[in-house]
Amino acid sequence: MTLSLRLPDGAGGRQTYLLVGQPIAHGNYAPATSRMAFAAAHVVPDPLADNSPGAPAVIDWEHTLEFRRHLWSLGLSVAEAMDTAQRGMGLDWAATQELIRRSAAEAPTRADDATKRIAVGVGTDQLAAGMHPLDAVIAAYEEQLAVAEEAGAQPILMASRALCAAAGSPDDYRKVYDRLLSQSSRPVILHWLGSMFDPALEGYWGSDSLDTAADMVVELINENAAHVDGIKVSLLDASKEVALRNRLPEGVRLYTGDDFNYPSLIRGDGERYSDALLGIFAAIAPAAAAALKALDEGDLTQYDEIFAPTVPLARQIFSAPTYYYKTGIAFLAWLNGHQPGFGMVGGLQTGRSLPHLADTFRLADAAGVLTNPELAVDRFRKLLVVGGVDA
Repeated sequence: MTLSLRLPDGAGGRQTYLLVGQPIAHGNYAPATSRMAFAAAHVVPDPLADNSPGAPAVIDWEHTLEFRRHLWSLGLSVAEAMDTAQRGMGLDWAATQELIRRSAAEAPTRADDATKRIAVGVGTDQLAAGMHPLDAVIAAYEEQLAVAEEAGAQPILMASRALCAAAGSPDDYRKVYDRLLSQSSRPVILHWLGSMFDPALEGYWGSDSLDTAADMVVELINENAAHVDGIKVSLLDASKEVALRNRLPEGVRLYTGDDFNYPSLIRGDGERYSDALLGIFAAIAPAAAAALKALDEGDLTQYDEIFAPTVPLARQIFSAPTYYYKTGIAFLAWLNGHQPGFGMVGGLQTGRSLPHLADTFRLADAAGVLTNPELAVDRFRKLLVVGGVDA
């Protein structure tokens, strides 16, 4: 039976869309051996709670944790409490602490070194908006670092709005990071998030020039290499990522956060490659697992074939304004049955229009990541009706 929907066409009209995708087989996968691969997971709101803009986040723990089990079953590790989980856009620090503790308690261990397959965001978002002295920024980071370490999770030192606002020079960044890296009991993942993901991070590392900022980052890592597992880079500029990757000391990973160019960056150039810490992996998890398995087996043709149709979907989800990509992640999780309703903490489900979501639906179908097409059609049809579109 051919499935179809009458979808907005982006020009004020509607067209009948016939589903064409073949869902990617959904099985259990072992973790990839050739790359480290983290999926940055979103959170599911409690539909019976007040998750309106500005209200404290109330999480549906059953579905939030079940989604993480889903990612682990596909061999992916989980990047928890990152921007995909709406840090700074609806997820407050009180809810974040509980999220870290609950997720870390369920995380399986890696077979190679017995550490948990979870890394968690460590930031400063318990501070109120506005200017704070550097010592207050350090103290906020330290509080969150303690939560991560108590949970047994690998810390990701997130880019901080408060630090960006407080720092007067690159030396201020050095003061903060030197202090934190010296305190961590295990190597951390650094985090460079471009301003397209968060405009408040413009000029991070003390310069508006990405090349000058990269010099600062390389110097910081070289002087603290024993304390740095890697750096997650989300600049949506493959050439800048490759240039930085080529300058990292041996043993320090470049985790791509480039949701536009991840297939080529993970594939590498024959000498160096990027590992992965990606929000898009939460949306295309079965495809990511299958592609990484093909890479492990040396089947680059299959690797390319699996990932190729996911790239237009990723570019749609992460299109400007990029910081609303989280809406697309939650939308696909809902279509695929991972949460009962299309909702987000802070009411962020309104961050994308019905025409945008219609294009996301088409591209998800083409990429084979609508794992239950009948359910996806039924759910999106109902959303269209509620939105005033007779589907």
